[in-house]
Amino acid sequence: MMTPAQATEFTAPQITVGTQEVGLSAGYLLPQLLTEDHTTKQQGVALMPSWMITVTDPLGDSWYRGQISLGSEVVYIQFQEPFLTHGIGFTPKIKYTFVAHDRIRPYTEFAGGPFWTDLAGKIPEESARFNFILTAGFGCSFFITPQTSFNLGYRFHHISNAGTRYPNLGLNSSMPFGGFSFYF
Repeated sequence: MMTPAQATEFTAPQITVGTQEVGLSAGYLLPQLLTEDHTTKQQGVALMPSWMITVTDPLGDSWYRGQISLGSEVVYIQFQEPFLTHGIGFTPKIKYTFVAHDRIRPYTEFAGGPFWTDLAGKIPEESARFNFILTAGFGCSFFITPQTSFNLGYRFHHISNAGTRYPNLGLNSSMPFGGFSFYF
């Protein structure tokens, strides 16, 4: 806990072009059955270490003022229902961070890339071990210090084989997550 004197000494984070962000997030996948053909209620723990670099100075003049970061993320998922299985992938990532506030910084993010899983043949939605994962989400960074933030957010995940094998219904899930980021 910070004393009132320490709290007033907090300076806004100075995220400039070239600032790097290293993060670790964890979440829990919850099934999203979007059609009547989606029957598997997959769920499980996800871990996501990431690296990003800020590539723009703040853009815009109003509430939407923000910065763009590019990077990559490793996605590991341990599916616990309906079977204990695993998946791992690598996703390039883009993030837009709103910088209108000092300590609280909302953001949106998108990522997608190759994903391997051993769900193939065990559920009707997956027929291949090699898949792709797409994610879109939003979150908020709460800066504890100018170099450290606590992050909370939500992502929508889609895993499918992109039509390389049949069937290709794919798995859809929601994932609330939390984690920490360090800036240098």
